[in-house]
Amino acid sequence: MLAQLRPDFPDVTISKIRFLESEGLVRPGRTASGYRQFSAADVERLRFVLAAQRDHYLPLKVIKEQLDAADRGLTDGQGLGGRLPRKLVSLPAAPAAGDGLPRPDDFAPGRDVRLTREDLLAEAGIDTALLAELEQYGLIRAGAAGFYDPDAVQVARTVRAMTEFGIEPRHLRAFRASADREVGLLQQIVTPVSRHRDAEAQVRADEIARQFAALSVSLHTLLVKAGIRDFTGG
Repeated sequence: MLAQLRPDFPDVTISKIRFLESEGLVRPGRTASGYRQFSAADVERLRFVLAAQRDHYLPLKVIKEQLDAADRGLTDGQGLGGRLPRKLVSLPAAPAAGDGLPRPDDFAPGRDVRLTREDLLAEAGIDTALLAELEQYGLIRAGAAGFYDPDAVQVARTVRAMTEFGIEPRHLRAFRASADREVGLLQQIVTPVSRHRDAEAQVRADEIARQFAALSVSLHTLLVKAGIRDFTGG
């Protein structure tokens, strides 16, 4: 089995194969005496897993989901039977331009602008009391050096506009909690990819982060729109 894999995956080892087996990615048969028997389908499945890790930096959880989906899609009861997905699942398509939803490029790093407290107050048009509340409820956070980024200005302006509807920063704690949960989910997806030390892995991690962020915010926006339609009857 190793002889079949090593021409394409020279670093593969028995320990690696057994680890993949323990994670449920391959399920070889057993002889009466307990020795593993890898069929041609098992070897092809291993090729798929190893290529997904090496070429696409996909975490094992995602690879397993793809293989499980392929298993469920077959009706002959024989598992994959050597038939694997034609290609690895790529990143979902981003929202189309012009639909009012965020795009992945919206989450690309901006210019490294550092604003002082006085800059933020002036740019956002708020007073120190409102800024203190924004910081108290985690809606704005200064960096380690005590500076703010341009997004903090936009947050402050947005909250200032919401106060005209009788909303106070303390009412917006749920927004902070929701954002933190979405970021936590994103970290679960990106961290396994970013652990690779080569430059391509980091590029891939950044791409995934931007794509997922756009999809996450788009989903939130669409759900709010649907909820508004429900209670307004629109």
